[in-house]
Amino acid sequence: MTNDLVLRTATDADYVELEAHIANAFLEDVDEDTADHNRMIFEPGRTQLMTDAGRIVGSGLILTRDLSVPGSVIPAAHVTGVAVASTHRRRGVLTTLMNTMLAEAHDRGTEPLAVLWASESAIYGRYGYGLASWRVSYEIGSRDTTVGGSPPDGGRLRTAATRDVLDEIVAVFDRVLAQRPGMSTRPGQWWEYLTADPKGWRRGMSSERTVVYEDDGGVRGYARYRLKSGWGESGPDGEVRVTELLAETPDAHAALWRFLTSVDLVRTVKYGHGPVDDPLPHLVNNPDALVGSTGASLWVRILDVPGALAARRYAAPIDVVLEVTDPTFAGNTGRWRLVADDAKADVTPTDAGADLALDVRALGALYLGGVSAATLAAGGLVTERTPGSVARLSTAFGWHRAPVTVEIF
Repeated sequence: MTNDLVLRTATDADYVELEAHIANAFLEDVDEDTADHNRMIFEPGRTQLMTDAGRIVGSGLILTRDLSVPGSVIPAAHVTGVAVASTHRRRGVLTTLMNTMLAEAHDRGTEPLAVLWASESAIYGRYGYGLASWRVSYEIGSRDTTVGGSPPDGGRLRTAATRDVLDEIVAVFDRVLAQRPGMSTRPGQWWEYLTADPKGWRRGMSSERTVVYEDDGGVRGYARYRLKSGWGESGPDGEVRVTELLAETPDAHAALWRFLTSVDLVRTVKYGHGPVDDPLPHLVNNPDALVGSTGASLWVRILDVPGALAARRYAAPIDVVLEVTDPTFAGNTGRWRLVADDAKADVTPTDAGADLALDVRALGALYLGGVSAATLAAGGLVTERTPGSVARLSTAFGWHRAPVTVEIF
């Protein structure tokens, strides 16, 4: 990095230029409908800028949110808005921004994790992030697909503008989040931000609507969605695009998908954030009509090894010594004895021999329970030193629900 580049923390006055910088980096124009809307979640004190002659040429933002992990919900630095001007590539801008954000979150001492979505996944492993979860994107031919069964007695569906059922869906979201790793909490203005429905977010679709499933105990699930009219040579060719679908009971899950795949005049249903353990392929009459592709979702960077390991819970009792290496934070490097089960976890430094050795990137990949230690060991990313320890770690670090992240932040 040359002397004409200046690293600094953002202020409120940087917002307009920052919006333009990020839009340009992602090959877009500033959307006038959404530009000021994004200010709702802007945290200038946690935003790092690189400037050249006073002009923003690099950025990185942290959003202050919690994350659901196996058996708990913990603070996690949500990293986003990482962008470097094409005129300033290969000058150390990205590395400086990433290291500065990691150091800021690490030094806070309250966030044992940093997490992000990667627009270019080749980048972030070098900073200690491990790919911890995947998502399934569906494109469903609804003319050829039905969800079997019918709503049980007492079960019913209701559609509304999202804002009109907000309190009810927030309650469902919070209950599901407590059971499903990988979901981010929505504090402060987050719900208002996500449901404001500016025209720039619609991309040719309708305004957002919500269908809720309820029984005598209240609302048990919901789907936020948009519609698009279409006509082809053979007749109607409309589309449903699902923003978010969460259900806390099997009846709610089936009823919501039954509704979405049977909307009049619709031939295609799209959803981009299905969990890899979604039972949907087993509920439909024609699984081949569910064109699904699996892609990378959340990347996890462990900032505090003992703090992170102690914060989550484990699917089976485990007593193991992990030898962890972290080239960035020396305090993470060493041997850690983990004694844990589904109720508590204790992590202490030790001089005992290691059962397994891995780097902080592999530990991040394991952390949410969506990646098996056996898988990483097969790739040479976890080294077994005590026979049987990979199998035991795979069981303990697993979880009964696969991680899913239902929004890109």
